Amino acid sequence: MGNKPGKQEREVVSPLARGRQEILLKVAPPLDHAHLRWLARDLERVHGFTPGNCRAVTPPDHYAEYMRLQGWLDVNLDDPDLSHLFAGK
Repeated sequence: MGNKPGKQEREVVSPLARGRQEILLKVAPPLDHAHLRWLARDLERVHGFTPGNCRAVTPPDHYAEYMRLQGWLDVNLDDPDLSHLFAGK
């Protein structure tokens, strides 16, 4: 039982690379600046979109009636447990 020696890691060297050292580089192709400007403008348009002048949505009557029957519409806004939700900034 005792301690067993750990496995020796072998360095994998291709037969063509013996005797010379190789440095591998990762090269990216040149970037098209017009495409980058278009991409930046498109991302800003998509992610920076905020709807203006949105109107409040009222639920259909049967939803409101169901919520009223379940007691979900009976909320006291002066409840101290809810005061942190309505704290003024």
